[in-house]
Amino acid sequence: MRRKEDRGEIDLPASGQIENELRRMRYHRSFASVLMQTIAIIIVAAAAAVLVAVLMFPVLRIYGHSMNDNLAEGDIVLARKGADFDQGDVIAFYYNNNLLVKRVIGEPGDWVDIDKDGNVFVNNKQIEEPYLKEKALGQTNITLPYQVPESRIFVMGDNRSVSIDSRNTAVGCIAQEQIVGKVVFRVWPLGRIGLVK
Repeated sequence: MRRKEDRGEIDLPASGQIENELRRMRYHRSFASVLMQTIAIIIVAAAAAVLVAVLMFPVLRIYGHSMNDNLAEGDIVLARKGADFDQGDVIAFYYNNNLLVKRVIGEPGDWVDIDKDGNVFVNNKQIEEPYLKEKALGQTNITLPYQVPESRIFVMGDNRSVSIDSRNTAVGCIAQEQIVGKVVFRVWPLGRIGLVK
């Protein structure tokens, strides 16, 4: 008996088999299309997040203990770019290729004075500092009262006994071009997420 191939006959698939194969091919095409769209969306979202982080809201990690207990080492925060700061705002700035975070105390032209108990006076008026756990004169080698130079900002850390800041000539007052932005929001750790005050 001769085989079908030898006789030139071909087995054609049943219509159900053809429909199943078409469904399978459509599914693979659809899956590949959805996968490519998803990858494209993720890439665009990541690029947008990087642009926002770089241009508007830099993401920063806290190092050191100068802002304890308000900001602790390892906290991750968002800063808002800009140059309009008020007394009491927390700002991030560059100093010797390091990123430091301190609190604004005095603006250009202000007279800053600190007594031996750590009470801070700006223009002969004691400032309210509800964010402090304890006051201290700290490592001060400037002559007090001290007038903040033009285009500079006088800053201090919240952990006054250990913070090296504008009270010391090692850091001094901060120039506008050093400032990264105002620290506005803590994103990590999750248990302490919220606005930075």
